[in-house]
Amino acid sequence: MPSATFQNLNLEKKNHINDALLTEFSNHSLASAQVARIVKQAAIARGAFYKYFDNLQDAYQYLYHVAIKDIHTPITRANHLLTADDYVKQIRDFVDEINGSRYRDFMKLHFQTNEGLLRDESNPMIKPHGALEWGVMVLSHETIKDCLLQPAKQDEAIERLAKALSALLQ
Repeated sequence: MPSATFQNLNLEKKNHINDALLTEFSNHSLASAQVARIVKQAAIARGAFYKYFDNLQDAYQYLYHVAIKDIHTPITRANHLLTADDYVKQIRDFVDEINGSRYRDFMKLHFQTNEGLLRDESNPMIKPHGALEWGVMVLSHETIKDCLLQPAKQDEAIERLAKALSALLQ
């Protein structure tokens, strides 16, 4: 996560760096991302980048958490399971929010490539309370992924989720 130095930057400078990170990670996988492009767009010194972040993966994970915070509709935050219809509505709203946000390309590339590179660390904020909630999370995550990677099949993916959740949550 970013350093205290980064956290204490003025909002305008922080937003400028966030924009540079978003541009880089929306157009390049984590494996092909370059600090040089980020610092050039952000108009900061290379040393400043490393003062703010440990490395590219640290910067990526920071941006991922910013994006999730900005677009995430809580799916399993409650201490109880919702109905299948509630989950389906939240997934549809979440996908619509991504598609309408500045994070669309970033999230699409995350699911295409970067998620596999960060598999164990990609979203430590969400922890399931049990096996059933884990099942709902996995099905929801795969549906979001399908919707972003195959937009023409979004309705099909959400309908498949609705059927699966109805069976699972009987």
